[in-house]
Amino acid sequence: MHFIYIFPCVLCQILNHKRLQGLETWLKATNTKLTQVNGQRKYGGPPDVWDGPTPAAHSEVFISQIPREVYEDVLIPLFSSVGPLWEFRLMMNFSGQNRGFAYAKYSSSEVAAHAIHLLHGHMVEPGFFLSVQCSMEKRHLCIGNLPAATRKENLLQVMCALVDGVKKVSLKPGPGIDEVSAIVAFTSHYTASMAKKILVEVFKRQFALTLSVKWQSSESSSNYEPLPPHKTAKSLASPWKMLPRLLLNAPRTSVSPPCLAQAPSTPPGFCRAVGETAAPPCSPSLEQLVAASPTMLLQRLCEATRLGQPLYEMYYSHVGRDRFLYFTYTVRVPGITVPFRGLVMVLPGHTATSTLEKAQQAVALQVQHALYKRSSE
Repeated sequence: MHFIYIFPCVLCQILNHKRLQGLETWLKATNTKLTQVNGQRKYGGPPDVWDGPTPAAHSEVFISQIPREVYEDVLIPLFSSVGPLWEFRLMMNFSGQNRGFAYAKYSSSEVAAHAIHLLHGHMVEPGFFLSVQCSMEKRHLCIGNLPAATRKENLLQVMCALVDGVKKVSLKPGPGIDEVSAIVAFTSHYTASMAKKILVEVFKRQFALTLSVKWQSSESSSNYEPLPPHKTAKSLASPWKMLPRLLLNAPRTSVSPPCLAQAPSTPPGFCRAVGETAAPPCSPSLEQLVAASPTMLLQRLCEATRLGQPLYEMYYSHVGRDRFLYFTYTVRVPGITVPFRGLVMVLPGHTATSTLEKAQQAVALQVQHALYKRSSE
């Protein structure tokens, strides 16, 4: 790793420390608790004072065009003026600035509609007008390239063991003759988005299956009939024969297995079905995967696919007019012939070391995207 030297005066020019101090003062005065979770800062979900039911669908609004130096001390009181907030999520980047958009969830769809009516076009600062719209709140994933012999009950059991928030599973015919697709419903958009980030890699690592995972609109996520017997029988001779017997051949049960709060250890039967002579290491839990930094996640991906440890070379390039610091990089992965090269930009941290760490995280994200793009081609 090459060391990068940046003058401290450059590091302090971006963040508005007066605004940050105002946020800290407001948090202490109101005893408000914020939680940093995977690129977003969250209030509530629900807050401590909430005594009502969990909000139903269409109770959330999407807020955009937020100035980068406006924080929760301004936004939460503003959106709370319409009605009590069940949850507020402000998207953040590594620098400590917001990313210009947020989500506010209310007690009902009626209150959310009232917030849109009152606050859409609201001038939060001179020259800055908020856009407030109904949030899509996608809660369904479409998982493609599953073997045609997959059973709904067994897939539900596997999904509940791998990720949190699984509510329901339906099957539909896939585009290929020897495959099906699954529509998986989750309890919230958050749990669905967290699952979407890891399912491809987990299924590839655990079961040697290459799946496709994408968002599915709730309108088209109805139940589907099982595939005809002749298609199921044909699929037994397909390349999917290595799928665990827990998915393909387990007996049907009259009661769906309960969702697990945490991913359990991989049963020995899983290992035998996949063809392992000994039980492989347990897959990391959802919390462990999403809580890891992009650098750590890239390292795990390379380890899981036996590509070797990624090697970083990063060089400071220049400061842009937008006050972002630009870095060029080269990342070499031993198992891949062509290195990854590119450019990232980050806002400076309080020290040169913290700035370098932010740049490395941004580089790791770009390399992950490049790896996924290559694997899908």
